Amino acid sequence: MTDRIHSLPSRLIFISLSLLLLCAPLAPARSDQQHWIRVNSSHFSVVTDADEIKGHDVVARFEQMRLVFGQLLARTRINMSEPIDIIALRTDDEYSKFVPNRQGPAIAMGFFIPGSDRDYFVLNLSKEESWRAVSRDFALVFLNYNYPPTQPWFDEGFAEYFSSLRFDNKQAQIGADPESFTELLNSTPWLSIPDLFATHHDASQESSRHTLFYAQSWIVMHYLLTQDKLSETGTYFDLIQNQKVPVEEAIQKAYGMSSAQFTQVVQDHFHSLGQPSKPPEKGKQPLAAGSQTLEVTPSDQIGSSNQDLPEAEGQSLVAEMSVRLAEHREQAIQQLESITAQPKMDNVVARRALAWTHMEKKEFDRAVEELSKAGDLNPKDPWLHYYLALARYHLAQTGQATGGLPNMMQDLRQVLDWDPEFAQARAMLAMAQLEGGGVHAAMDSMRVALTLSPRNQTYLLNMAQIYMAGKSWEAATALLERLKSSPDPQVAKSAGEQLAGLPMLKKYGTLAQPQQTASASSPSSSSSSSPSSPPASGHSTTAPSAATPSATSKKPADSQPKTETQSPEPDEVTVARADQPPTPAQPDKRAIQFLKGKLVSVDCSQAPSAILTVSAAAKVLKLRTPDYKSLTLIGADDFSCDWKGRTVAVNYRAGGKADGDLVSIEVQ
Repeated sequence: MTDRIHSLPSRLIFISLSLLLLCAPLAPARSDQQHWIRVNSSHFSVVTDADEIKGHDVVARFEQMRLVFGQLLARTRINMSEPIDIIALRTDDEYSKFVPNRQGPAIAMGFFIPGSDRDYFVLNLSKEESWRAVSRDFALVFLNYNYPPTQPWFDEGFAEYFSSLRFDNKQAQIGADPESFTELLNSTPWLSIPDLFATHHDASQESSRHTLFYAQSWIVMHYLLTQDKLSETGTYFDLIQNQKVPVEEAIQKAYGMSSAQFTQVVQDHFHSLGQPSKPPEKGKQPLAAGSQTLEVTPSDQIGSSNQDLPEAEGQSLVAEMSVRLAEHREQAIQQLESITAQPKMDNVVARRALAWTHMEKKEFDRAVEELSKAGDLNPKDPWLHYYLALARYHLAQTGQATGGLPNMMQDLRQVLDWDPEFAQARAMLAMAQLEGGGVHAAMDSMRVALTLSPRNQTYLLNMAQIYMAGKSWEAATALLERLKSSPDPQVAKSAGEQLAGLPMLKKYGTLAQPQQTASASSPSSSSSSSPSSPPASGHSTTAPSAATPSATSKKPADSQPKTETQSPEPDEVTVARADQPPTPAQPDKRAIQFLKGKLVSVDCSQAPSAILTVSAAAKVLKLRTPDYKSLTLIGADDFSCDWKGRTVAVNYRAGGKADGDLVSIEVQ
């Protein structure tokens, strides 16, 4: 009995060792083995093969960059009108497999891929502060969706200023020389301000940004931002772009000084940056010359959540990015096909990525086949529904059966439930609604798209088509007149052709058959991308545009359902017999004028009529609308009698020197 008792500890030790050996396979994997996770914050998501801490650091930096962007432009609401995907790779070896063939030292840390459906930021986490390599592109992306159209010097100068961003615990420092511009500005004669403001350039063709144009754009923006001159700059762009005022005169009116004086003020500002700064406060880092500090939420106070990803899905997400680079596309396709060939590895990401490559080659039927298989794997995937809608649209263009408009609109609504700010999905929904005869629904959807993407000229062209379909002739005419001088030659050409065809449309209810224009097949994002966005490698997948044959261009204007048709205009003629046309009422021949300014007040005391008081410089106008409920409205869902102090752009017909009749209003 005693021997049995003494043997118990030995048995317990043996059993414990056996259990440890059995549990050994459950121990963490080796550090060199890839393990994919997704880390989500309030506005960003990163896919990474690094650990949770590094994943959190990435999304936290992007959240902080977003905060700084909003502070610089005094924006309380910041649009993210196109989904952003961030991929952060743990090792330099893994990163080197996907890096594009571009020049420049920053490419070793990270790169940016723009697209018509989403934007990619790819980071090399083996490098310290790799986010800095894409901070400039980040600024341009957010400018594109949150600031009205500008000129190249503004966008490039702002991006250079933003790229100087550094973070230090609870603060951000910004404004230091980002590209050794100081030496260049000290040693090179400056461009005159009118010459700088009139410069047109193609950033994609430039091997270096160490040029006088970028240096001077940076210091001008440095002056405007630090001296709180953005309001005056908005006035300048209104004078230049909308009122067609010469540069010299616009500078004088906007800034209250001549261009020579403006140049001198900026040069004085530049030389002041070299003066010694105040000693830093105790416990804080000294500021670089020209820097300012901004308060940001500390990284450890920014919330995030983690999600483990299957290895095949992580690899598919990286390959989905890689197919967008021409030099890596074939290898990525082979990897995706290898994954889909194995039932246990097959996943919706791999299938939708292959569908994207088919759409790039205009193989839309094959794309639908891939997406159908993707639907069997995960029918709730939002990208699946977006690409289905896109493929169905293109198949409809060729006359092939696609499941019809209802399915396309249902797909787009699922996408918008996932991301209500996805401007391209909203614009596609608008054109699908128009095709189905829903003029008012299309108008509402396109207004939202324009609010989310204020620089997109194609969306404006689409809106003109919607106005014409709804017989809002004055609004269509005013918009097409503006677009006729668009910087996008395709949009300008299409706007001119549609203006020329308006009289026939109004008289006979149909357009003359237009020549096929390039805007029918170009990506809608081409009209909204910032001047310096690097070109994507093969982003030709297209979405509905205004010049495509649709209900707006081939159906008579009065063939829309009665519930969607507005009252005929005085100068509209319905032709019953060619030899006996009714005599139209005399149209209002007053010229439509454009004005951008501040909405001082709205008087709705005689509703539904309203009088809007608009102030611009020294000019104050009283603009009337007989029914604000039917007023053409851009940038807001509904008219409000409580509006005050809002920036607006109005089209109107002058009555006297200080009054007029409102045609349309855009609230900004």
